[in-house]
Amino acid sequence: MIDFIQASVIVLILGLVLALSRVLAPYITRVFARVPSRLDRVLNPFEKLIYRLGGVNPTHSMGWKEYFVSLALLNVFQMALAFLVFFFQDRLPLNPQGFRGLTWDLAFMQVISFGTNTNLQHYNGEATLSYLSQMTAVQFLQFTSAASGICAAVAFVRGFRTGSKDLGNFYVDFVRSLTRILFPICLVASLMLVWFGVPQTLSGYTTMKTVEGATQTILVGPVASLVSIMQVGTNGGGYYGANSAYPFQNPNPASDVLEIILMLLMPTVMCFAYGEMLGKKKESRPILWASYALFVIDLVIAFIPDPMLGRGMEVRFGGFFSAFWTVVTTAVTTGSVNASLSAMHPLVILSAFMGMLIQATPGGKGVGLMYMAMYVVITVFIVGLMSGRTPEYLGMKISARDVALVMIAFLVHPVIILIPTVLAYSTGAAHTIGVGNSIGFTQILYEFTSAAANNGSDFLGASANTPFFNISTALVMLAGRFAPMGLLLVLAGSMIGRKRSAEVGLKTDSIVFSIVLVGSTLILVVLTFFPFLALGPILSFFQGHVNGFG
Repeated sequence: MIDFIQASVIVLILGLVLALSRVLAPYITRVFARVPSRLDRVLNPFEKLIYRLGGVNPTHSMGWKEYFVSLALLNVFQMALAFLVFFFQDRLPLNPQGFRGLTWDLAFMQVISFGTNTNLQHYNGEATLSYLSQMTAVQFLQFTSAASGICAAVAFVRGFRTGSKDLGNFYVDFVRSLTRILFPICLVASLMLVWFGVPQTLSGYTTMKTVEGATQTILVGPVASLVSIMQVGTNGGGYYGANSAYPFQNPNPASDVLEIILMLLMPTVMCFAYGEMLGKKKESRPILWASYALFVIDLVIAFIPDPMLGRGMEVRFGGFFSAFWTVVTTAVTTGSVNASLSAMHPLVILSAFMGMLIQATPGGKGVGLMYMAMYVVITVFIVGLMSGRTPEYLGMKISARDVALVMIAFLVHPVIILIPTVLAYSTGAAHTIGVGNSIGFTQILYEFTSAAANNGSDFLGASANTPFFNISTALVMLAGRFAPMGLLLVLAGSMIGRKRSAEVGLKTDSIVFSIVLVGSTLILVVLTFFPFLALGPILSFFQGHVNGFG
């Protein structure tokens, strides 16, 4: 268990995140409501130029179909551009190390990974990607995928807002989320990271002699700018194969704490912004309270054992900060790591699974909010059944079609996790990379859970660079990103123009409802996934028993 000082550190970090988020939420709301601001003088001409070049009419309003199709098509187009950069990397500039282009299956997998905000990496960045690939394909998609998630959440909330006639304009939301939110925050974060010692240079790798007379290559590059958007955008894909366990990407405790704060910031901001955008601030309470209650449960699970009881725990940041990082990075679907997952205690890994399976603790920026609203609708329906009343949310009756939509969105997740996990063993793909044992089952399950949750943390790393795992995880990431997002935008679109009752039905902004929300979420997830989570440890137990008698 953690001691008083460690608990105080957690409270201070979370307190700072909540305070910053509360301050930023009104600003985020004004950005998407297009409220005039002092930034307009500088940004309006630039944004208008983008609209003109893209042939966008910023006054055009979209329904859910047009909004989702616009989002999906823009993302596919961006992935196609990134694929060309990866595949023809050896023929493009800013490649002082002379790295070869990626194979088609690895390039296919990686563009989908970065384009879906997953950042699952089947390669070691410092030994595979050129500066051009890191800055254009990787960082470019990290910005645009983060912006797409924010836009989807904003459109979703508009559907629930009283008086809404449409979901807005995707292209306007997309541009404003970049110019007025992600770019400014990442600029400040990059400067802070450079101050803490993270490199930001295009000077190329340097070979030096050590004190013992051996040679060592200093692997530097445009690291700080990538780390800022990787954490702020809950992307997680690092410049180095070791991610934030690598000293240049995360050099000291100060940078470690900053990166944890950056991961939590935007998902928490969106929880506060939910009530702001609805015009009903109290409705943020169940979203925020339930999200952080589930997060605290994850922390308790992770810290039941001594954090140093992992298998060969890396100690650069200590067991406490390594375990805390792991809980945070999976709770907000970022996927970055500051220590090897193989070094973690099994209960820390269980906590990581819970964060990825729930996806709303508080989840990725934007999409986490949508998932928590999905759980709210399910909970409202369950409470309505138990009380014998027609389920209502925000004064609107919840129909059977609404419940069907959210349940399909929920069930997408187990289907795209469990089917490829079974295929990995039935085709022999798991055995070809040496993870065919009982522990390997948990690692394979984690791989596809991470892909489906658009998280990106994994046990396999570059060892999974095979056609089977590249293609299967790519398809899982696509389905995990766009299927639930599309279904929930359909739900939001169906709410527009729906009759709203002036009478207060179920009080959804109360602590009692928040407790019920947490309970129903846990029951849904545990009943769905617990047998599969337990299978790896059970197999390990019996395997050890057999070996013991052997």
